[in-house]
Amino acid sequence: MKRFIGFVKKEFYHIFRDKRSLFILFGMPIAQIMLFGFAITNEINNVDIAILDHSKDATTTEIINKISASKYFSIKQMVNSEADIASVFKKGQVKAVLTFEKEFSKNLIKDHKATVQIITDATDPNTANTISNYVNAILQKYQKELNKDLTITYQIVPKTRMVYNPELKGVYMFVPGVMTIILMLVSAMMTSISITREKELGTMEILLVSPIKPLQVIIGKVFPYIFLSVINAVVIVMLSIFIFNMPVQGSFILLGFESVLFIISALALGILISTISATQQTAMMISLMGLMLPVILLSGFIFPISSMPMPLQVISNIIPAKWFIIIVKGIMLKGVGLQIIWKETLILLGMTVFFIALSVKKYKIRLE
Repeated sequence: MKRFIGFVKKEFYHIFRDKRSLFILFGMPIAQIMLFGFAITNEINNVDIAILDHSKDATTTEIINKISASKYFSIKQMVNSEADIASVFKKGQVKAVLTFEKEFSKNLIKDHKATVQIITDATDPNTANTISNYVNAILQKYQKELNKDLTITYQIVPKTRMVYNPELKGVYMFVPGVMTIILMLVSAMMTSISITREKELGTMEILLVSPIKPLQVIIGKVFPYIFLSVINAVVIVMLSIFIFNMPVQGSFILLGFESVLFIISALALGILISTISATQQTAMMISLMGLMLPVILLSGFIFPISSMPMPLQVISNIIPAKWFIIIVKGIMLKGVGLQIIWKETLILLGMTVFFIALSVKKYKIRLE
């Protein structure tokens, strides 16, 4: 036991002595959560648009003023003709052009119908679709104000209520995903170079001839990073709560337990990479390229898994990040307990045991 404690102390000394590792371990998560939280969002604000008003009457002026007064749009310019629309888009500043038909107000009064054409720059399809939805919402609100004193027979009015994220804040979706990516990449990347560092420094022979068992070596390598990664997780959650107003509807204790479980899973995966890599550079490349793309693309962080082809949906089940994102969203946004997320918890636990067992086996092979 004393040998094991001494081995763990040695690992702590190695970590705190390496300033670059400390920067990666503590600086990168804070920078990433701030960058992702502020920069990555599916919301729009102050999007530049242009107006082509063929009618130029009181009604179109009122609608234009309402659009301009919203925080979502900024009217960049007024377009004189349809021939100018292409040149406006080519400049790259305007993302949409709203075209009001001739005699807009007259048609609205006479025929109870008038047309507003929404022309969007679809080089970014998601933004184009969001702009269209926001404009439609403003027009629907204006239409409702016009009809508030009118009685329409057999009118069916759909009402939508968003639960868990009523304001549709993009940060609610991205914070759990970013938290998962940071813990996975940092934890796996740091531990992936731990054993390969011993090989490159020539100290691996000491471990090979020491009485410390392979399982003790694996646990000793992982333990310091568990402690440091837990600090990272706490910092990420605090930043999410106090800077991005991310709610935590469920239990902090359960969130902490699940975070520790995922951290151990990521660390064990990093140790596995370390045991099969000959150099630190190889281990870093496998960690970054072999983990980053699957975690981002197949975890449900950005793209819904249900929309993917069936083979990719099947492959996503072996990505630990997928299950942790489900757990974090359930606890933070829905307030669920262990009785709801027990299946995901067992899957993470099983993956952790598998990674540790495989790491020990690979380490034993190198002892022979």
